Amino acid sequence: MYKALRPWLFLLPPETAHEAALLALRVFGTLYRSRPAADGPLAVHTLGLSFANPVGLAAGFDKDGRALHGLAALGFGFLEVGTVTPRAQPGNPRPRLFRLPEQRALINRLGFNNAGMEALATRLRAARPAIPIGVNIGKNRDTPLERAVDDYRLGFAALAPYADYLTVNLSSPNTPGLRALQQPDIARTLLGALREDQAALARRLGRRVPVAVKIAPDFTPEALEALLAVLAEGLCDAVIATNTTVARPDWAHANTAGVQGGLSGPPLAPRSREIISHVFKVLPNIPIIGVGGINNAVQAWDHLVAGASLLQLYTGLVYEGPGLVAAIVEGLQARVRSEGHETLDGALSAARRNLSSKSGPNTVKS
Repeated sequence: MYKALRPWLFLLPPETAHEAALLALRVFGTLYRSRPAADGPLAVHTLGLSFANPVGLAAGFDKDGRALHGLAALGFGFLEVGTVTPRAQPGNPRPRLFRLPEQRALINRLGFNNAGMEALATRLRAARPAIPIGVNIGKNRDTPLERAVDDYRLGFAALAPYADYLTVNLSSPNTPGLRALQQPDIARTLLGALREDQAALARRLGRRVPVAVKIAPDFTPEALEALLAVLAEGLCDAVIATNTTVARPDWAHANTAGVQGGLSGPPLAPRSREIISHVFKVLPNIPIIGVGGINNAVQAWDHLVAGASLLQLYTGLVYEGPGLVAAIVEGLQARVRSEGHETLDGALSAARRNLSSKSGPNTVKS
């Protein structure tokens, strides 16, 4: 059905089509509510949480958490909302979302357009699906970098009580200067402050809300090593790899070659997987949420084998439609069986051992 509908949706400007899809999902969510799934072959237990399957929604698709029930009903194992900032902001001027149909990719320069943390907190407090929900937080565009930690602490305080985990977005290319927060000294200060808030909240709530850090794919090897050394100090509970890329592949596209913003979709997959693999080897005890270019079960499997414990989708939904979630889940189940295992964990352990025996030293190219 979606294949027939997509050409008509693609007649609309990309952001208009996205808003229409969110509205349809909101309606769908009022008609059909998902039920908690029992543990099956794809169950993942990490971060102190249980996921029925590893396939999650990436931040950016539903920034304000307006269609969570409809999205959950598609079969996701978890959802991540945001990026949300302390104060509502409109984001960058339109047009700010661009399709690259031949590559099944997108370029976005949305700029953290959202209704603000209080609006999202109210929505999550009122009703949310019975699957893990992550909340991705960032700083307002007009907050100076030297005060960025204040915005993240505000977001943490307002939203952690209603989240299963929090993501600290240090890597969007669409807020000026934001990626400077990945510099070691700045990241250490920011994440250290959030660690203090995390401990205080745990004492008050009686539960610990894990903190993930979302990183960029556009590091030099030296810059990546420096950031991972900071994360190795125990300043986060998970790494999300990766955000969109400001790099452009060798192919040219007449309408978008000069468009600024973050590129997502299949062209990002190899780099994202390279970063996942390196993080997995450097920080083997920190769970990784792999995101970037997943549009079928093969890509999902490759990200998992590279070292991801969980996955996230966004751009693939635009091109493949809502059935992509079930298709990846079914494909992963088939892969686990074909590998001769009963669980995803068993199949991945074997596949990673086999990959390790064949591969040489791991390096990350700039």
